[in-house]
Amino acid sequence: MKAIFVTGGKQYYVSEGETLYVEKLNQEAGSEIVFDEVLYVDGKAGTPYVNGAKVVCTVEKHGKQKKIIVFKYKPKKKYRNKQGHRQPYTKLVVKKIEVK
Repeated sequence: MKAIFVTGGKQYYVSEGETLYVEKLNQEAGSEIVFDEVLYVDGKAGTPYVNGAKVVCTVEKHGKQKKIIVFKYKPKKKYRNKQGHRQPYTKLVVKKIEVK
């Protein structure tokens, strides 16, 4: 069974047992979280959401992604700005996809 759900302003296409990284959520590691904004489940497309459908996930861990360097400069003006950024994430494991 496959589904598309929304979290953190992004859409994720998942199946049961899959792991995925999403924007950081305020949940404890090891807790269960239910997403009810499901756009698509096994051939059923919602308008905009499928009624009675939900995706149940377990929070595995929280962390930060690899550092990226943001470097800005303007030629011939002696302007240089170097900045690093690490985006926080939450690792989820999809337990089950339910449809009523």
